[in-house]
Amino acid sequence: MTQEGCIRVGQQAPDFTATAVVDQEFQTIKLSEYQGKYVVLFFYPLDFTFVCPTEITAFSDRYEEFSKLGTEILGVSVDSEFSHLAWIQTDRKSGGVGDLNYPLVSDIKKEISAAYNVLDPEAGIALRGLFIIDKEGIIQHATVNNLAFGRNVDEALRTLQAIQYVQSHPDEVCPAGWTPGDKTMNPDPVKSKEFFAAV
Repeated sequence: MTQEGCIRVGQQAPDFTATAVVDQEFQTIKLSEYQGKYVVLFFYPLDFTFVCPTEITAFSDRYEEFSKLGTEILGVSVDSEFSHLAWIQTDRKSGGVGDLNYPLVSDIKKEISAAYNVLDPEAGIALRGLFIIDKEGIIQHATVNNLAFGRNVDEALRTLQAIQYVQSHPDEVCPAGWTPGDKTMNPDPVKSKEFFAAV
């Protein structure tokens, strides 16, 4: 486990065991059980709020695209599993999220949020942190938004695709805005000129 405040890209993701709501049932999940898959782990402030349901449903609606890339999504907030279940059982038109395609994890003791350094201690809730963890459990990407604005699922997917590309093509790197099918470059002073000459 990393020390609070010291988490960074390239480190082992802090493991946790917690209760989650999966298909409207309570299940105990452990992050380390997802090794061998990529994981998009995202934190959000609270159930039954305003920006949060737009993010939660956006990730759920796009779940299949992540699943095809061997990736699981986990949403985490400091709410109880009972609050998660009530929110899932509330229709989207009424401010709920409806059935979800991935687990919502309860961080009622705020230990997971603290371990990932996204806990706002004054507010007692998590900032909008998003972490992409690779198959070996290493954090490859981390972003943290403040409370008032949501994240972009397209960007999370694009970043995941870039991570997977460079991990399977160790002699290449992805330039800014890269999407699958775009040119990559060789991180070499001479060979990189081929990329720059072509753009």
